[in-house]
Amino acid sequence: MVSNEIRGGLAPYQAILDGSVAKLRPVLMVAITTVLGMITLLQDAFFASMAVALMFGLLFAYVLTMIVVPVLYAIFFKIDENPAAAQTSHETKIMSQKEEL
Repeated sequence: MVSNEIRGGLAPYQAILDGSVAKLRPVLMVAITTVLGMITLLQDAFFASMAVALMFGLLFAYVLTMIVVPVLYAIFFKIDENPAAAQTSHETKIMSQKEEL
């Protein structure tokens, strides 16, 4: 999703933000509905530990999806918050690709 937006001409930093915002609702809805469904299992002694593990696992996965993955994407692809620097870097990369052809 982020790569497609960058190819479409959007600044890389803005593409990461837009991608994160687009994933926010679906990921949050899945996590919330699953956690709410697991609440009933907390009353049963046999399933309580499984329910707690699933709830915290979903919370951890949510944090990874919404915070860690976009940050790692920005670090690995050396995306700067400054759009002018990002645009210059993007133009330089395009020029170098054209020269290779």
